Amino acid sequence: MSEQPPTPKAVPRPPSPAQMAARKPAVPAAPAAPTPVASKEALAFGRVGEDGTVYVKTDDGERAIGSYPDATPEEALSYFARKYDELAATAGLLTQRLERTDVSAHDARDSLKTLKSQIGEANVVGDLAALEAQVTAIEAAIAERQSVETKARAQAKAEASGVRETLVGEAEGIAETEPEKMQWKAASARMRELFDEWKAQQRSGARLDKDVEHSLWQRFAAARNGFDKTRKAWFAQLDQEQDQARSTKEALVEQAETLAKSDDWGSTAGEFKRLMQQWRNAGRARRSADDELWARFKAAQDGFFAAKDEVVAAEEAEFTENLVVKEALLVEAEALLPIKNLEDAKRELRGIQDRWDEAGKVPRADMQRVEARLRKVEQSIRDEQDSKWTNSNPELNARASSFVTQLEKAVADAQADADKARAAGDKKALAKAEESLASSNMLLQAARSSLSN
Repeated sequence: MSEQPPTPKAVPRPPSPAQMAARKPAVPAAPAAPTPVASKEALAFGRVGEDGTVYVKTDDGERAIGSYPDATPEEALSYFARKYDELAATAGLLTQRLERTDVSAHDARDSLKTLKSQIGEANVVGDLAALEAQVTAIEAAIAERQSVETKARAQAKAEASGVRETLVGEAEGIAETEPEKMQWKAASARMRELFDEWKAQQRSGARLDKDVEHSLWQRFAAARNGFDKTRKAWFAQLDQEQDQARSTKEALVEQAETLAKSDDWGSTAGEFKRLMQQWRNAGRARRSADDELWARFKAAQDGFFAAKDEVVAAEEAEFTENLVVKEALLVEAEALLPIKNLEDAKRELRGIQDRWDEAGKVPRADMQRVEARLRKVEQSIRDEQDSKWTNSNPELNARASSFVTQLEKAVADAQADADKARAAGDKKALAKAEESLASSNMLLQAARSSLSN
């Protein structure tokens, strides 16, 4: 602060009490807001001379700061003290922001710069030394905040560099994969994701040193370009197969559209599965033709299974009664365990299995549960029989069990397909899997019955 007192600035003369009283508003005026009261601490650092000049006390002595015409000494002193209080409040607020918020050193420094300019120009009454000390403390706090931010930026830069290095490494790994082993759809999607992640790092991640970022980008771009060239070359080899693929798929579409009119649900569902497998094996035609053919094929397939689902839904209510019958049969079957007489158990199980087949289907939600309980009884009897056969004729037992083992695997595969479709909520796939499961179970039961005889 200058040691020479600044020239007091002209201050607008406020109206006198008499002038204020003479003014009569046309309508009742709202109560005036109370005049802010200066703090006692600030008032203690000022005085008003006999000529109305206001002085502020500093460590170097008093200096004149201005006057307040047509006001009492108390009003004049309070006016300049309130201006000090405003500066002190601004300094206090900035201190609190540094202590309680994550304000950046840059923003805090800008705020301090504004405050210091206000202090340098202000003619105020108050503890100027304390205000200067607070400004010094704020500067120290900003410097500390700057140090913390610098360290944080360095750490963020190191982490961002590691993230970019990981993205580059993965992109290079994909680009170096042999074309024959490449899963093109997944690899292309992942390359796009890596590029999106790279752009996200550029937008929101820490800024890297220019040379580091340039080097990483060169590697990343080279990996992407190499992948694109390899992909184009690979699919160029497939162009000659596309005409044949189109002809094959057109024939499959015609078959599908014919099958869509069928109400032979079981066999037609199997035919659609066969057509779908042939579709997958046919390869891809040109995109526009392939999309059009797929739309027709899918429409025929969806139409068939939608009609099938309507019938199944109508039958579902009838299956509840079948469930009651099968629950009772399960009680009978489970009563055979533990096995006391194998031949008696086999005979009784065959009778239960016959009645089980006669009972018909149960609701889909209960199918897996009841089938699993019956399979458990069947497995126990089969294990007991296998044990006896192993002891009597291992070679015959191995040959006889081979077919059953194959059928059991088919049942397990069909069950897995049904579970997967149920979890995915794919009703069409679930219906096909359940039909396959029922067919496999029927063959398995017949094979087990032949083993039991």
